[in-house]
Amino acid sequence: MQCHDLSKLVQTALDDLKGIDILEIDVRGKTSIADLMIIATGTSIRHVRSLADSVRSRCKEAGQAPLGVEGDGQSDWVLVDLGDIIVHVMTDEKREFYALEKLWTVTSEASAI
Repeated sequence: MQCHDLSKLVQTALDDLKGIDILEIDVRGKTSIADLMIIATGTSIRHVRSLADSVRSRCKEAGQAPLGVEGDGQSDWVLVDLGDIIVHVMTDEKREFYALEKLWTVTSEASAI
């Protein structure tokens, strides 16, 4: 499955379960671990888990089983590794604290300072 199609599948899975502030960040050229990161917020630990489970099951059904999942269970941050795409689903508090959007969207001029 192409990265673009997988991204659409992930975003649909998150949107269908009312994921909040779904954001795709292109990290090509910034890291070799993935091409895209998708970040979404859940309203509670249970919602975070449900969103991550939805991503995992929809991708598996489409023949793109995750390479790994971290933070499952009672975590307020779950990471789903899909190879070219890394999905971060977290509570609002964790998202605000770690500010992944700011970390991965820093321009090259700012990172050289």
